[in-house]
Amino acid sequence: MAFTDWYVEGESFGNCNCGYACPCQFEELPTHGNCRGFEVLEIGTGYFGDTDLGGAKAALIYAWPGPIFEGGGEMQVVIDPAATPAQRAALEKVFHGEETEEMATHWYVFRAMCDKVHDTLYLPIDFEMNMEERTARVSIGDVLSSTGRPIEAPHGGGPHRVRIDIPGGIEFSMAEIGSATTRADAAIKLDLNDSYGQWHVLKHGPGGVAH
Repeated sequence: MAFTDWYVEGESFGNCNCGYACPCQFEELPTHGNCRGFEVLEIGTGYFGDTDLGGAKAALIYAWPGPIFEGGGEMQVVIDPAATPAQRAALEKVFHGEETEEMATHWYVFRAMCDKVHDTLYLPIDFEMNMEERTARVSIGDVLSSTGRPIEAPHGGGPHRVRIDIPGGIEFSMAEIGSATTRADAAIKLDLNDSYGQWHVLKHGPGGVAH
């Protein structure tokens, strides 16, 4: 099957309700038996067919009642209103896992495992992150706020640095891990406190992650 040629690359930050060593990354069941979280992406370079996606920002809020692979989830895309109509249409397709080989990206898997896809929101996305320092700040209209910081060991000793390296991953090759806190009051509610935070440079195309 032929797909529209597309590619997105940019800084991405996310937060879910699992512990710092998110079991999903190790093919284990989620920390609390269910999965809730969000991710945000600012595209540094990208395109969808003839549409330039550079500079566009989008986010995804998601939730599943159990492990992702059991399905029954819901998701909602948020796109910064600065995006042009063509960029909006492209981002919606990409984040919904369309124009993508089967199971090639986490967006494809997320969509396949969701029974409900809420209407896309168009809200200002204010996003700053420093991958090296494991810090982040996100504000999406009046529906979501999030912060990220380094993990602090309970016995002291300053910031703890740890990475997850997945050579064949469907979301990233390598991510910095930290602590994040998120509140969301969109169609999907989030109330996350000092849980799994993830920083990485996302590189996706129709064939999957560019490792």
